[in-house]
Amino acid sequence: HPSGRMGRGMVHHVAFRTPDAAAQQAWQAALRDRGLQVTDVKDRQYFRSIYVRDPDWTSGILFEIATDGPGFLVDEEAADLGRSLTLPPHLESRRDELTTALPTLSAPSSSE
Repeated sequence: HPSGRMGRGMVHHVAFRTPDAAAQQAWQAALRDRGLQVTDVKDRQYFRSIYVRDPDWTSGILFEIATDGPGFLVDEEAADLGRSLTLPPHLESRRDELTTALPTLSAPSSSE
């Protein structure tokens, strides 16, 4: 099948949201009932995800179904959100690489 190179203009994955683990499990079961290969739940700290590939395999697009929670308050207070780069454990080992690649941002003051 034709495949592209990852870069601008390519779709890596399409994400959908679901309210909670029960709804996500229902999607997982429904997709598996249709013969699709769905991953087990992946803990992304801020949400939980399952993945399934396009069954046509010509596009190879990866579909993600992610829960709304637990959310960004799992490791920060609401007043501190966005003040520093907080990473989930599975990305912490790449902190230097990510910090270098990301633009420097400044938090707006409370008067803005």
